[in-house]
Amino acid sequence: MVEEADEFHGQHTEPTASKAVMIDWLPAVPRAERTHVRDYTCDCRPVVYELCQAGGLRFIRRTSRLNKRIVVEESPRDVTAVIDTLWGELLRGEAH
Repeated sequence: MVEEADEFHGQHTEPTASKAVMIDWLPAVPRAERTHVRDYTCDCRPVVYELCQAGGLRFIRRTSRLNKRIVVEESPRDVTAVIDTLWGELLRGEAH
């Protein structure tokens, strides 16, 4: 039974490196009718990240749940190659 639960446990970001790139987080603003979540981190932590795509561009959504408050922010939108690289850096702790 534990193995089944582990199958649904999402990935986690690595600890942030000292020389990590700072992502310019902006308040989330709905800009497209549909947003597709391409990947995500586990929601067992107070900050969850989602790799999203909308209107032909990708971005990263960050949802922080701290002190009974929910804050949703997004990275700037860009082409797939740029945001996929940023997503990898975020997961490895090379961006925050």
